[in-house]
Amino acid sequence: MEQSQRPLLARINWYWILQGLGWGTVTAFVLLVNGPFLEKPGAVLTCILDGVSGLLLTDLWHRYMKLRGWNSRRADWRQLAVAIFILGPLQLACVTVIARTLVGVADGGSWLPMLFLFWSGIMAAWQVSYMAATALRRANRFEAEALRLDVLAKEAELKALQAQVNPHFFFNSLNSVRALIFENQQSAAQMIDQLATLMRYTLASSYADTVPLKEEMEAVQSYLAIEKIRFEERLRVAIDIAGGMDTVAIPPMAVQTLVENAVKYGVEQSSVGTEIRISASHANGRALIEVANRGALARLGSTRVGLANARKRLLHAKGGNASLELVERDGWVHATLAFPLP
Repeated sequence: MEQSQRPLLARINWYWILQGLGWGTVTAFVLLVNGPFLEKPGAVLTCILDGVSGLLLTDLWHRYMKLRGWNSRRADWRQLAVAIFILGPLQLACVTVIARTLVGVADGGSWLPMLFLFWSGIMAAWQVSYMAATALRRANRFEAEALRLDVLAKEAELKALQAQVNPHFFFNSLNSVRALIFENQQSAAQMIDQLATLMRYTLASSYADTVPLKEEMEAVQSYLAIEKIRFEERLRVAIDIAGGMDTVAIPPMAVQTLVENAVKYGVEQSSVGTEIRISASHANGRALIEVANRGALARLGSTRVGLANARKRLLHAKGGNASLELVERDGWVHATLAFPLP
């Protein structure tokens, strides 16, 4: 991702902000502790340079750890030993040189043990804070990578599910063409035209996770036109799409799968045919898309692979609050897609 596209908080250099805040606080504490002596010439500058020397030492140590790749590994407590027994004494040496140069302190070293404990403690606190910050950054990076891999896995699964739908649909359509090609060449030609329309839609939608309901319904109507040629008066269709539903996004071929099932287990299995009712509406922030046909669930010989496939694709596209239910009521089989509207 380009720098300008990253979130504002991600573009901020938190290292130098925290360095400045941390060592600014240490400097303020040193000034407070040495308040009675600040009237001496060079005392204030000495306290400020104490903080600057600590900032420079820790930055050099940070650069060395970064160069060796230590900041990308798990916490190594040997680094804490370096902070206490190397950085602490080095800071003490810098403070001593600064004080003797600017203020002229020469007390025989009676303050050295206390200063050693103080600066070693400061360096230890810096090191622990640094390790905590790098551990948090690694955890965030691992979490982001895990989320990215999860998205890729779901996209791969969705593409596989879509690949299963397309051959199933085209085999059914080709069987319909085959049934007519020797009986009525004109009807077979019309069926091939409709099939070509469906192929264009399927190829275009295979690259999308969702499509507008309007586009899906155009494909469904092409499919029904094919089956109307085949079944003639045995197939009757009623479509009711509520206002505002045309632009609702759904998984491609979702409604098509339900309509195919309605034709296969409703129209084909009835000597007089049946009506297929397709409706789409919205209520209480949820979209409801229903395909219904006369029949009974008990008579279905289907393995319901297509419905299971459509349900998985719906969950991928719309989340866990989406559902695809198949129920029988009053001699009608109802397949209903339901999902929250954005």
